[in-house]
Amino acid sequence: MRRILAVIPVATVLLAWLALAATTLAASPTPPPAAGDPRSSGQGPGLVGDPLFALLAVVGIGVLSVVATLVYVRLTAGRSA
Repeated sequence: MRRILAVIPVATVLLAWLALAATTLAASPTPPPAAGDPRSSGQGPGLVGDPLFALLAVVGIGVLSVVATLVYVRLTAGRSA
């Protein structure tokens, strides 16, 4: 009998919690209609930014790393045991 009396408050709280639960609105699972690429005026994907600058930056970093490696090898060449 005590066990049933202990379950009553828990069941009451759970039922009140479910009764007072609010509806939660979320985004629609249906995707919006395709409006094209937002980066251009409806033409589709294109190049964004300056690709020539990006290419020169990558080549510059590569050349700089080769030069730094050669300088390091040249400066530490006489230290072999």
